[in-house]
Amino acid sequence: IDHLSQLVSRGLHIESVTMGDSKTHYIAHYRGKLLHNDSASAYDELAALLKPHQITPLFRVENNWHAIILIQGGPNPRPAKIWVNILFFVLTFLSVLFTGAMFSYQGSSLHSLSEILSFIWSGVPFTLSLLAILLAHEFGHYLAGRYHKSNVTLPYFIPFPMSYFGTMGAFIQLKEPPKNRRVMLDISVAGPLAGLVVAIPILLLGLSLSPVERLPFHLPAGQIFEGNSILYLALKYIVHGELLPNPGNYHGMTPLIYWIVYFFTGSPLPSGGVDVTLHPVAWAGWAGLFVTAINLIPAGQLDGGHLIYVLLGRRASRLVPFVLVGLLILGFVWYGWWIWAVLILIFGRLYAEPLDLITPLDRKRKLIAILGIIIFFLVFTPVPLVLIMA
Repeated sequence: IDHLSQLVSRGLHIESVTMGDSKTHYIAHYRGKLLHNDSASAYDELAALLKPHQITPLFRVENNWHAIILIQGGPNPRPAKIWVNILFFVLTFLSVLFTGAMFSYQGSSLHSLSEILSFIWSGVPFTLSLLAILLAHEFGHYLAGRYHKSNVTLPYFIPFPMSYFGTMGAFIQLKEPPKNRRVMLDISVAGPLAGLVVAIPILLLGLSLSPVERLPFHLPAGQIFEGNSILYLALKYIVHGELLPNPGNYHGMTPLIYWIVYFFTGSPLPSGGVDVTLHPVAWAGWAGLFVTAINLIPAGQLDGGHLIYVLLGRRASRLVPFVLVGLLILGFVWYGWWIWAVLILIFGRLYAEPLDLITPLDRKRKLIAILGIIIFFLVFTPVPLVLIMA
């Protein structure tokens, strides 16, 4: 312990030492003041000194003191099995391809090889567009993790046949805690930003291929209306020059009141008006915005939860009840939000805690975190889908 104290004292003016035991799960707990203002470099230096001893330091702030806690063990994750990533990507590709084909195919039968090939080919634009967005999102996380020398896995894609998109998205696994708030932010925000950089051009292209058509007064069963986010409305306006859908009847409301009600409830439906009929590429772009919004929900292990945590620390958990209440209310207009409310109720207070909690965010990263929160409000869709029932 004297040797460990000597190593710690190189970066910390030690005021007190508490020895650990089997109940505390640490070797030693030091309190004092860091000798240098650059706490990130101080952590790196101490971690390098302790690595040969298989000891990991934790940096904490306790009652205006700097605390260094030494715990046994070091990052030693098992190597990932890349074949699993490849297998799930192939399965997801096939699932999305089938979904895209079902969405796009205009034929009436599949009795010949040419008809089967035509069916498969019709799903390619949707598949390539959606997977490009998901790959950009996940590799944004992955490359940011590798840049910071964090141990991260390749993306795991999740096939979901017979669904609206053919997939439940993808995720990467961070196999060790992030070093500090700065690293945590960089890895978390890189995914949504990279995904949007790809999703917005794809959506603009898809909308340019999507005609604006008149809706019948009696909407047929099975017709789907995609929900609107602020960004989606803006992109439709850029491409087509009007807010869509444009209802034939405002039901006695002013246009502003109608749009507020429609935005948050998905009704009254714009029967008899005009709306954009989504090309498969546009449908994939819309899905990219929706996936980004889900990931930016400010709770738990989601990207948005990480953004809130790096800004507020453990106080971030205080926002969870407000998120739950919001999702429960929105669940009355789209039942899917109740599923997310249950998941957040179970996992919403669990946050990935960095090894170094002393090092603060710099000003640039604070602005990036705030930008991530703004993006959430721009892409969040209160009523994602409305299905016309018989």
